[in-house]
Amino acid sequence: MDAERLRLSPLDLFAVRKMSSKLNTDTVQRTKKQWALFITGLIAIIVGTSILGFFGIRKIYREYQKQKLMRENPVVKIADLNIKAPILEGTDNDTLSKAAGHFLGTGDFGKGNYCIAGHSSTLYKEYFNNLKDVELGMTITLYDKDKKTYLYTVTENFIVEPNETCVLDDFGDNRITIITCTDDGKQRQVVVGILKT
Repeated sequence: MDAERLRLSPLDLFAVRKMSSKLNTDTVQRTKKQWALFITGLIAIIVGTSILGFFGIRKIYREYQKQKLMRENPVVKIADLNIKAPILEGTDNDTLSKAAGHFLGTGDFGKGNYCIAGHSSTLYKEYFNNLKDVELGMTITLYDKDKKTYLYTVTENFIVEPNETCVLDDFGDNRITIITCTDDGKQRQVVVGILKT
């Protein structure tokens, strides 16, 4: 600055320089805060997108696995409840984490008491979550491995204790028995369908 042209005293010049310095310091601090907020926001967006991407990819992979299991294995379907599940042999946790499981030693397709179990849980394959809404008279469709169709009509829906295994017995008719946990997991819901002739 030209002191003579502005006619500023040395004291005024000092005050102008001090004010200019303070403005620069405030601007730098504001810029640092803005950058900090920008970086924080950017990190939040990246982390959020990564989490959503992870769950999206996981869901796509699970759907792919489900479709593959349905192509290669028997399937149970209750169209009215939007239930469609592949069936694997056995009812161990590994099997039930992937599909519904057929109780070994129970009936066969269209013969005897064909018993299956599956989870109604968000922790595993949640194939039977909607089973609690079943109504008498609904149709259960069972497809064997060759996709031959067996139609059953729901005739019973009741709750039993986990140790009540009599529902697995042969009753002298041709039926399907579907077993899943109740919402609290302490009891078992049993749905029985009789083979249509």
